[in-house]
Amino acid sequence: MAELDVRKPLPAITPEAKTFWDNAAEQKLTIQRCQACQAWVWTPKPLCNECGSDKVVWTPMSGKGEVYSFTVIRQVVGRAASKSFEPDIPYVIAWVDLEEGPRLITNIIGCPVDKVELGMKVTVQFEKASEKIWLPKFKPA
Repeated sequence: MAELDVRKPLPAITPEAKTFWDNAAEQKLTIQRCQACQAWVWTPKPLCNECGSDKVVWTPMSGKGEVYSFTVIRQVVGRAASKSFEPDIPYVIAWVDLEEGPRLITNIIGCPVDKVELGMKVTVQFEKASEKIWLPKFKPA
């Protein structure tokens, strides 16, 4: 019997997120910011979460941040799609606070899982997942 070809699910390139993915492919981290109230808008949307303004613009980020919270994934549970992550175990999923203020959920890479800690300084590194998708992940600074 042939082995099941299970691939990791990838984010959708929606019209609202296209600029984010285009910039990521160029190794640039950008987040939307409302020009009316200065709130950060994440995930990409056509309107500000805070004031409803449509004056949201893509803003370059430094790519520097620190680990706010994290968990270590040590086993796969659930549906077949999640089995595609099994070769990566153990791996870290983290909330990273960017220097500019927004908080992203991401992976911590380039570091043993037992060395990740709260407050750890990190910097973005883009990982190619497909021809159009470069995932922003973070490594120790």
